[in-house]
Amino acid sequence: MKIYQSRIFENKIKKFSKQEKGILDEEIKKIIGNPFVGEEKKGDLRGVYIHKFKVKTIQYLLSYRMIDDELELIMIGPHENYYRNLKSYLKRK
Repeated sequence: MKIYQSRIFENKIKKFSKQEKGILDEEIKKIIGNPFVGEEKKGDLRGVYIHKFKVKTIQYLLSYRMIDDELELIMIGPHENYYRNLKSYLKRK
């Protein structure tokens, strides 16, 4: 399985600490093990899955989608304005 990261995903990860990156790696391994672990969205975001997890006290949302046998990590961030930013990113793409 190939894994791709979007530019916005890469930029967010650069700001993570080592501990946060370790937790993120574990969550990505969960997604690789079962691509349907996240909740599939409807409407404008059809085909996009959202996986929720906590780092310390902050709940992060990780959006991804499966295309053939490839996993695309789209965006990660806290809930505030997340869906608005995700929709605008996908429209630009």
